Amino acid sequence: MSAPHEQGAAPAATSATTGAPVLDLRGVSKTFGGLRAVSDVTFAVPERSIFGLIGPNGAGKTTLFNLITGVYKADVGSIRFRTTDLAPLKPAEIARVGVARTFQNIRLFGQLTVLENVLIACENKRKAHLLSALLRTDLFFRDEEEMKERALELLAIFDLDKMADEVSTSLSYGNQRRLEIARAMMLDPKLLLLDEPAAGMNYGEAEGLKTQIRWLRDRFDLTVVLVEHNMQVVMGVCENLHVLDHGETIAHGSPEVVRKHPKVLAAYLGEDADGELDANAEAQAAKNAGQGAEEGPKAAPATTELS
Repeated sequence: MSAPHEQGAAPAATSATTGAPVLDLRGVSKTFGGLRAVSDVTFAVPERSIFGLIGPNGAGKTTLFNLITGVYKADVGSIRFRTTDLAPLKPAEIARVGVARTFQNIRLFGQLTVLENVLIACENKRKAHLLSALLRTDLFFRDEEEMKERALELLAIFDLDKMADEVSTSLSYGNQRRLEIARAMMLDPKLLLLDEPAAGMNYGEAEGLKTQIRWLRDRFDLTVVLVEHNMQVVMGVCENLHVLDHGETIAHGSPEVVRKHPKVLAAYLGEDADGELDANAEAQAAKNAGQGAEEGPKAAPATTELS
């Protein structure tokens, strides 16, 4: 079953969210040696919302995802998923409590098929124990069938079910991105972190992704946090935005407010920028960065971000 085609504008945030925070960050900071990657970041993500975390390259977005999922540990501050303190948990334990993610750089198992890549994420959902697998009991085969059925259902949502037996690296870049989301969904998360899911997608694919993200939220009762440079996707699907620059918060609010915020415009387009943030913002920011490189090195800001 595929996600329905988009009809009209995105629903208002109030129609989808309950207001209760699912993810709560307070005063989170992380330093690598002398480099400040994230500095005193605080925000709360309401339940069943689609929340955007944006900023120029090097702003600290992926580092923040790594802190939430336990890849890194924060130097100071707290990160809570509902009532669970994530600080002492390992990445696998965080996945078990209901937090799943995709990655900025695609991390598929290249020698496995599309279906096998999704099935590999279901180990913590299996009912059959080791003895059942060794003895090939009825429980083992029922479990295998249920997991396969679930995986094919998820692949169908992203129109990948007909490619289930193909090697994952044979897929287009956009389809590999969709496969990563399907694999994350196999964990049955309540909080889904998407790191640049629209990277490499054309306009039509990005529009389809917007529809799929909304549909996943509604169908599976999800909260989605999205790191994305594609402003077509960000402004079209996110209900609230938190903006970082050099690891620090510079704005927070609805897309309508953030896209006109002077600090956001300056971070993306330069100090003299005017107007509002749109789909051309990233291209202009890259152009500005290239011009700066030609002019020679400049003094580094007080805080610097790694990823």
